[in-house]
Amino acid sequence: MPVPTRTRSLLAATGVAAALALTPATPALALTPAAAVALAPVAAVAANPYERGPAPTNASIEAARGSFAIASTTVSRSSVSTFGGGTIYYPTDTSAGTFGAVAISPGFTASQSSIAWLGPRLASQGFVVITIDTRSTLDQPDSRGTQLLGALDYLTTTSSVRTRIDATRLGVMGHSMGGGGSLAAARTRPALQAAVPMTPWHGTKSWSTVRVPTMIIGAENDTVAPVSSHSEPFYTSMGAAPEKAYLELNNASHSAPTQGGSVTVAKYSLSWLKRFIDNDTRYDQFLCPAPSGSAIQEYRATCPHS
Repeated sequence: MPVPTRTRSLLAATGVAAALALTPATPALALTPAAAVALAPVAAVAANPYERGPAPTNASIEAARGSFAIASTTVSRSSVSTFGGGTIYYPTDTSAGTFGAVAISPGFTASQSSIAWLGPRLASQGFVVITIDTRSTLDQPDSRGTQLLGALDYLTTTSSVRTRIDATRLGVMGHSMGGGGSLAAARTRPALQAAVPMTPWHGTKSWSTVRVPTMIIGAENDTVAPVSSHSEPFYTSMGAAPEKAYLELNNASHSAPTQGGSVTVAKYSLSWLKRFIDNDTRYDQFLCPAPSGSAIQEYRATCPHS
């Protein structure tokens, strides 16, 4: 599988460090136990400077709120031209450094209120999140994809929280036509680190050019975007994606991702975003091997993740 650029750079950096450590001309250094303990956190930070928050547990990823205190700010419709306004949720503590960012689009005829529950939930786990309104509630998926990218550009270049964001660590999500929009955004901008289309709807069935790690969330009883003609063929077609997953919600309808109590949607989308936006391998345990349980009808993936 292709290795994302940022992952390759991290591997290169750690490889150089290992090579230096093993150079015969370098004298061996005897470390006291205290010195070894002091150096251990530095090594961990060097290996992945993008980790944010404590080590995850099943309880922590299912919780309604994470470890970060958050605040929010409104983006008025009149202040932007590339999307229809929205709400930004962000961690207030910047001592850990910058954060990855995620833009989320609602579906056809819906407003941001339908996906607003994900904003504080994800932000409190260590992301800057913008839930958007589209310019028209009737906008089609490709337009929603363009607007998701417009929202990310706004976040990283113009917004009041731009200095809190690492512009190389960005992702998209969306529900229904917004989910189709997140696929379109991933196709347009392969530099994105993650995409999570939720019960996605799109007239295009082949996404063979998508090169962004993508988790598609389908619903077994979806009659608006049936998995047999939407989520499943979308997933199957994504041969170029470096990593992909298909999670089908058991006995669930099209609107499942808009219901704030959907722990399954929240925990696995969070794990995917953490794993690929933050390169945080601590979340692999929730994705590989394939998760199962009464809430999951089916799970397919490219485990193990590289």
